[in-house]
Amino acid sequence: MTIRQKNYSIYGFIQAAIFSTALSFCAPSLAYEASGLDAPAIFTKAHGFTDRASELAMRAMALIGIRYTYGGNSPEHGMDCSGLVGYVFKEAWGTTLPRTSEEISRVGERIEAHDLQPGDLVFYNTLKRTFSHVGIYLGDNKFIHSPSRGGKVRIERMDVNYWKKRFNGARRMSDPGQLKAVERSW
Repeated sequence: MTIRQKNYSIYGFIQAAIFSTALSFCAPSLAYEASGLDAPAIFTKAHGFTDRASELAMRAMALIGIRYTYGGNSPEHGMDCSGLVGYVFKEAWGTTLPRTSEEISRVGERIEAHDLQPGDLVFYNTLKRTFSHVGIYLGDNKFIHSPSRGGKVRIERMDVNYWKKRFNGARRMSDPGQLKAVERSW
């Protein structure tokens, strides 16, 4: 293991621990009790998703600082946007996603921006074509991605004008064992 690999591993571990701790405080059980909903059933389902989403977010955050490399899909050699997403899903869920962001935009379930949850994929038009860029939503209107040549894996705010203008949609990969291609209905 090189010094660079050790540095991003330690840095990513610290960030992942902070993110995981923050997620553990996000269980509004009193709201469910007041509404009369079945809190245990809701939390059991939500907990399963949260665990999977947390794993995706932690794996992605451990890669902050890895350099962008066109066609790259490993921390050692660099990553492009779809390489980052594919690597994270493979490491966290053991799931192989299609290679390009446009191909990835055809799997999972289409969701609206106001329904985004950590672990969802967000797509952008950055090369004058739809779905030319992909990142992983982290919550709080932030996503992680591998931006472009000369850049490094980093977290961005979705409400920055650049990203707002280019947003193409979002997908949820809610069942790691059942990912399949779908007709895009954007």
